[in-house]
Amino acid sequence: MPESSISFSADDLANQFLIAMPWMVDPNFAGSVIHLFEHTERGAMGLVVNRPTEVNLSTLFDKIDLKLEIAPLLDQPVHFGGPVQIERGFVLHESNPQLSYSSSFIIPGGLTMTTSKDVLEAVADGEGPHQFLMTLGYAGWGAGQLEEEITLNDWINVPLTREQMTDIIFNTPSSQRYQKAMHHLGFGPSDLSGEAGHA
Repeated sequence: MPESSISFSADDLANQFLIAMPWMVDPNFAGSVIHLFEHTERGAMGLVVNRPTEVNLSTLFDKIDLKLEIAPLLDQPVHFGGPVQIERGFVLHESNPQLSYSSSFIIPGGLTMTTSKDVLEAVADGEGPHQFLMTLGYAGWGAGQLEEEITLNDWINVPLTREQMTDIIFNTPSSQRYQKAMHHLGFGPSDLSGEAGHA
């Protein structure tokens, strides 16, 4: 394929969903929906948002010496965010100028991703973001790697409004997020071709 046939600007895919194509065989990403929070010429980073683990927030908070007593949150699952730094926590949450944490990345036009413990301390105190997704690990790509994988038909990107994205991440059951994100493209998994080069 000629180099001029595909081109990405530095922020082309930031604040979009990546959906793994149905033939994705990598166990880390098969059937996954990823929220990309960064995409630059150096690479891309995102969080898988539809892979709950068997660990819940109550267990996680106990491990980091925080007391969580807010009943609706106790059984909320911690998600597998990706295979990179799986021992590290990432919190994807609503952006609120009145709430600030020591290590946050505000995604232009979208949500906020925080890695510092103070956001969890705020949650435990009942003063944190009302809507959030806790993950362990993240998904990462080196320079040009994600673009190549999209060219090879491994992923399809889904640009959504902020309202559509937050509805899928925070209001839709994990098991339905793949189908709902795909629905916004106007077709289903069975309509997709496995041949590379078809957009």
